[in-house]
Amino acid sequence: MNDQVIDHSTQAINVGSKSFAAAAKLFDERTRQSAVMLYAWCRHCDDVIDGQTLGHGQVAVNSGKARLAELVDLTERAYAGEPMVDPAFAAFQQVIQRHRIPKAHPLEHLAGFRMDVQGYRYQTLDDTLLYCYRVAGVVGLMMARVMGAEAEPTLDRACDLGLAFQLTNIARDIVEDAQIGRVYLPAEWLAEVGIPEDEVALPEHRAALATLAARLVDLAEPYYRSASQGLRDLPLRSAWSIATAHGVYRQIGVEVKARGAAAWDARVSTSKGQKLQFLLGGGVLALASRRMQVRPRPDDLWRRPR
Repeated sequence: MNDQVIDHSTQAINVGSKSFAAAAKLFDERTRQSAVMLYAWCRHCDDVIDGQTLGHGQVAVNSGKARLAELVDLTERAYAGEPMVDPAFAAFQQVIQRHRIPKAHPLEHLAGFRMDVQGYRYQTLDDTLLYCYRVAGVVGLMMARVMGAEAEPTLDRACDLGLAFQLTNIARDIVEDAQIGRVYLPAEWLAEVGIPEDEVALPEHRAALATLAARLVDLAEPYYRSASQGLRDLPLRSAWSIATAHGVYRQIGVEVKARGAAAWDARVSTSKGQKLQFLLGGGVLALASRRMQVRPRPDDLWRRPR
């Protein structure tokens, strides 16, 4: 395997997501390499759309459609087996070939970025959940395949974790996103609390916004619970990694809700001590999952397209 590809992917995860970087270290070496390379591709696509580097820098709002078209073209070429020059796509190509990831998944992921590029308006909760599925749920599906999971019920749980993560991200980043013209909260929710869609980032709406953020965090909870039911179907070290990430990301939502109107005064994150706590707790959960009696997935949860 190309060392340059691995090095590039490792740098991407270390800079782009310290939470996932910590959890990924728990995977066995083969799974960790694939997970890191897949993350690098997701991060690269996100950056290309926004005109950023590893999630940093001013978000570009122009020519997004052309950049998206290039990503779709390169994805198609990767599946066609063409040599990939870009390190992120070289990594991606290795992952999709190694784990037989269906082309529909990465194309669905890019469809989520298309919603950003086109300035999609989220009228209902279903609209928001569709976005969550595309930008995070399908990443859960791809990561599950990296971990060797192929059974549909297990993939459902992996998708649920992606949905939970993205709902948490939206709650944490409401103001930051709104400042660049991206509002993922359902317009119906905003209307209920009297926040105009073009005023989401204004300080005078923080108290009302906090009620909506809390609603998002509460909405994520059944998806987190459902996702934990999938741990039993993963290899032990993968289950440990996922349980750790589960705890870390869920805690971000808990903190957003606890801070109320002050949630956006400083970016919410977890401390090193908290990450260690969740790492240890994740190990306990992973072991316990071996004897877990799995509960059926609730019928009222959003269902991924088949």
